[in-house]
Amino acid sequence: MGLSLSGTHVILFIISVILASTVSGVLVAVTTDVSTSLSERGDRLQNQLDTDFEIINDPDHIPTSGSDYIFYLKNTGDIRIITTNETFQILVDGIIISEVKYNFSEEHIYPGDVVMMYVDNSEILLGDHTMRIIDLQGNEDEFTFSL
Repeated sequence: MGLSLSGTHVILFIISVILASTVSGVLVAVTTDVSTSLSERGDRLQNQLDTDFEIINDPDHIPTSGSDYIFYLKNTGDIRIITTNETFQILVDGIIISEVKYNFSEEHIYPGDVVMMYVDNSEILLGDHTMRIIDLQGNEDEFTFSL
C-alpha cells in the first residue's frame, strides 16, 4: 500500500501551493508597509516644502514693548503655521533662548500674514546679533540685527 507516483506529485503540488501563498502573503504585507512608509515620507516632505517663514524687521530698529523686543515673523509659505514655544526654537548668537523667555501674539499664521514674536530683552544685550528661528521640520530663517 504505497502511494503511486501521481499521488506523490499531488502531495508535493499541494505543499508548493501552500508555500507559494504564504510567501506571496508576506510579500504583499511588506509591499504595503513600504508603500505606506513612502507615502508618509512624501507627505512630510511636502509639508516641509510648503512651510516657509521670514523675520521681516528693520535690522537697525527693533521695537520694544515693556520688557520685550518685538520681532515680526511672516509666513511666506503655502500652509498655516502653528506658532507656539513648542513649534519654534530661537537662538541668538548661537545660544538657545529658553521657551519661557519668548512668545507669539497669535497661535498660528496663515500664508502672507505676520505675527509678533516677543523676546525678553534680558536675553539680548546691546550690540550686533544674529537670530535664528527654527521650526519642528528644520525650516529656519536667520536675521542679523543691531540694538
